Amino acid sequence: MRFSPLAKFFVLLLLAIFAVGCHREKKQDDTEVLPVEQMYSTAKDALTVGNEGKAIRYYQRLIARFPFGAYTEQAQIELAFAQYKDGKQDEALSTINRFIKTYPTHKHIDYAYYLRGIVNFDRDRGFLATWANQDPTKREMATSLQSFEDFNELVTKFPNSRYSADARLRMIYLRDNLSRAQVDVARFYFKRGAYVAAINRCKDILERFDRTPAAGDALAIMALSYKSLGQTKLADDSERVLKLNYPGHPYFAGRWPDYGHWWMRLVPFHG
Repeated sequence: MRFSPLAKFFVLLLLAIFAVGCHREKKQDDTEVLPVEQMYSTAKDALTVGNEGKAIRYYQRLIARFPFGAYTEQAQIELAFAQYKDGKQDEALSTINRFIKTYPTHKHIDYAYYLRGIVNFDRDRGFLATWANQDPTKREMATSLQSFEDFNELVTKFPNSRYSADARLRMIYLRDNLSRAQVDVARFYFKRGAYVAAINRCKDILERFDRTPAAGDALAIMALSYKSLGQTKLADDSERVLKLNYPGHPYFAGRWPDYGHWWMRLVPFHG
């Protein structure tokens, strides 16, 4: 039986489509048939070269197919890192929290706490990049506080962890930025005549951030606010404590609060 050229063309076309379909089906089914070792290796290689999307897909399928075992435990923490690198912070935090709850004694549990702090720390960088443009009373500091607590939990539970030294440095950085943001709020209130609100904010700074440079600014704002309210004794008390602890503060040169710390002078649009 002989086929016309047109019939042969259609037969070949169908065979080609079938072959492509089989190839795609085989490619799509890799996550369903590979053994756990190869699944993990494939995900790890993808993460190493920066293909987070592929890494996430293989890690997630590995965990679903093999819910128990060393590969699955390691895959979960690496999945969290892949999600973080892929910009999926909420998913990363969910994976980390689940890992901490499920494997509280895992040999790499300290890294899980550290990674959770890092995810929240990097979330905060967007806030730090835009905070000077915003109304100080409306700035969001929740992620900064959460990151600080994450790192604090790490250094408290695992003081000898290889990640604790970096966590401590990040805590200092976060504490300094949080205290500066609080001073900015107090200064905002003072400049608008809300002296009681400014004083209350300064008291909070002195209680929570007493060993930061912001404490000096808080005392200065308190002294100025009390003076504005006619509370001479309280103003003198604040000024005395300020002079005892920060004798070189710009307040004593009459250059504050408009020309205080270097970071204020660098922001021309500051309050």
